[in-house]
Amino acid sequence: MLNKIITLGLVLGLLVGLGAAMTGNPLLHAIARESAPLGKIFINAIKMVVIPLVVSVIFASVARLGDPKQLGKIGGMTLAFYWITLVPAIIIGMVVMKVGLRFAPEIEMPQASATALPKLQSITDFIVSLVPSNPFAAAADGAILPLIVFTALIAAATGTLAKERRDRMITAAEDLSEALIKLVWWILYTAPIGIFGLIAPATALLGWELLQSLGIFIVSVFVGLVILVALVFLPMLFFVAKIRPTKFFKGTMGAASVAFSTTSTAAAIPVSLEETTNNLGVSETVADLLIPLGASMYRPGSALFQGAAIVFLAHLYGVPIPIATAGAVVLATFLVSLTVAPVPSSSIVTMAPALDAIGVPVAGLAFMLGIDRIPDMMRTTVNVLAQISAAVLVNTKTQTPKKLSRNTDDPA
Repeated sequence: MLNKIITLGLVLGLLVGLGAAMTGNPLLHAIARESAPLGKIFINAIKMVVIPLVVSVIFASVARLGDPKQLGKIGGMTLAFYWITLVPAIIIGMVVMKVGLRFAPEIEMPQASATALPKLQSITDFIVSLVPSNPFAAAADGAILPLIVFTALIAAATGTLAKERRDRMITAAEDLSEALIKLVWWILYTAPIGIFGLIAPATALLGWELLQSLGIFIVSVFVGLVILVALVFLPMLFFVAKIRPTKFFKGTMGAASVAFSTTSTAAAIPVSLEETTNNLGVSETVADLLIPLGASMYRPGSALFQGAAIVFLAHLYGVPIPIATAGAVVLATFLVSLTVAPVPSSSIVTMAPALDAIGVPVAGLAFMLGIDRIPDMMRTTVNVLAQISAAVLVNTKTQTPKKLSRNTDDPA
């Protein structure tokens, strides 16, 4: 229902903006112009909640892993697989989007207020800047990437504490994140109005060219996701786990269907567990650990989407991404992709730090929110397929004996 309302806000904004651009009607121009403050309020609300939400989610996720020394072979292989495959996902998204933009019309976005673009850093300077000399100053300045690094280190240290203390801190972080997620829901309920206030003024200036660019973005994301599955996950499954693509897709049809229809990896967990063990031969020990873990922190489809979106928005706002700083963009997107929270369109909300890192106005997120339903369905499906793939591959390499399969009421 929320996605439908958000789409309505987008459509109304486009209609008003296009009507103003095509007819020159002063009333439509006035509506588009005077609605701009609503969009600014909406973006300010998103920026307000990003830092505490990302920090609490990162802390709880990392600290919950416990002592790194106790993760063992399964945990180490899983984290390595997660991190290694996220990088090509981001790169594929950026490259495919760069190619797709060759077919996009040239448009000149209106300058967002107070957006002095920072000087782009080299990869070395960017990495150095990730270690904050004062994390509290970083938080006050909105430098969220150094804050993420600090939070991850504190969470890792928390994982080594005695169980009672560790659980107490994790519970507090999870409670805070739950409250922040509720706040995000409230903000998203105002999204139709906020998106109208952002889309209508921009479309009044840009007209059909903006619509064409958004269509190219959606097609590029779809192509990138297909490439990711076909060139990264399917070959690994075939050569490492000896599972053919037909068997894999047939064995994961239920989980993929749930993910596609609900746009939620969490909603697909029960079906993913059942199909991973019964259809793909993964032990319950591995499945019970990796499927929930993957749903909470491993979303390569979202990483690909974010990489593509950053390139797309940088193009719209005329922000260059030279080769010298492309590595910094990949690293920023990698860190941000690990902060995706279980809320609608969270892949978009958590992009704000990466956009800030390269000087792209956060106001561009409104365009992503307005068209996100279709990309969200696609990337969530790929997220679930990737999480199941991770469980299959780790199970194969660890040679964990399979336990008794879960019973099902309807094996078909």
